[in-house]
Amino acid sequence: MDPDSPTARWERRTELLLTPASLAFLGAYAFLVLAPEAKDAHRDLALAVLLAAWAVFAVDFGVRWRLSGLRLGFVRTHVLDTVVLILPLLRPLRIVHIYEVMQRRSGRPRLSLHARVIAYAGISASLLGFTGALAVYQQERDAPGADMRTFGDAVWWACSTLTTVGYGDVVPVTTGGRVIAAGMMACGLALLGAVTGSFSSWLIQVFSREDERPPGS
Repeated sequence: MDPDSPTARWERRTELLLTPASLAFLGAYAFLVLAPEAKDAHRDLALAVLLAAWAVFAVDFGVRWRLSGLRLGFVRTHVLDTVVLILPLLRPLRIVHIYEVMQRRSGRPRLSLHARVIAYAGISASLLGFTGALAVYQQERDAPGADMRTFGDAVWWACSTLTTVGYGDVVPVTTGGRVIAAGMMACGLALLGAVTGSFSSWLIQVFSREDERPPGS
């Protein structure tokens, strides 16, 4: 993307402003899921924050779509942004992109490529684990025959799913829970592959440098 294009300028102006909206959305959603017995006024406030944050995301998406001039091509070239708009629980993952932008503003990133891949994978896994646990807990907690009765059970399930361990002691029984589980499995495999590939590449580079050193150096 041209750094001087209208879309790029808009993203630079709004990226950091969208971070509080992302965190507010996640916080409001967590409150609605984890505090079902809260006062109606508090739940109404959380719902209002949820809808307001989503409206901010929708406006941002619409403005970038308009500025791009791509019409339907914008959706094809910004699949992740479209998915995040439809599933705003994934919006906090944009923090990874924001961190990258902030590092590059001061010149070259301070971490190597391999370290950044591992760091971003860790941040992504933490956010996905938390949001996935919230979403599946909302689906499972009142379902007949479900064994995911507490949020702690949901967190344990999210950890075992993202790490591709899959103990099977806690499993979703609802259709919605299983759809979320399928997405978590795919994300876990992708993150594990990224970390493994980056670590393997780093080892190869280290060994290559060792082999290239002249004897006695």
